[in-house]
Amino acid sequence: MSYVYTTMPSPVGELTLIASDIGLTAILWPNDPPSRIPARDPVETPDHPILVAAKRQLTAYFAGGLKVFTVPLDMIGTDFQKSVWAALLTIPHGETRSYADIARQIGRPTATRAVGAANGRNPLSIIAPCHRVIGKNGSLTGFAGGLEAKELLLALEGGQLV
Repeated sequence: MSYVYTTMPSPVGELTLIASDIGLTAILWPNDPPSRIPARDPVETPDHPILVAAKRQLTAYFAGGLKVFTVPLDMIGTDFQKSVWAALLTIPHGETRSYADIARQIGRPTATRAVGAANGRNPLSIIAPCHRVIGKNGSLTGFAGGLEAKELLLALEGGQLV
């Protein structure tokens, strides 16, 4: 399978979007390690329809006008990771869940740490909203884009930054 990419500016830094012909496979942060990249050797193709749709939707999201993404996704990961990422997609805009909540939701109530690890490997952050997952005590915990970006995204969704 071949992969394409483009970049876009955002309030949380320049993002790299990667897609297959099936759907968006990754939204990468400026300093993402290679292990977070699910596709190797993507070709720069800014006019690819999935990348165009993803940029349009992300731009609308950052402007405060989009709450639900509809761009097709091509999740690349283990079955467990995909189950966690699918659960992330069910967290409503402006709400949060704990790692324990996600573990219970996927039917693995004792897998809180594994959920955290899968959350950390989520290549589709923002769209598969791992920033909406917080510590059980309400604290902000790790995020691929950094805690400052996580805080900004949560504030944006709370209507504080529009």
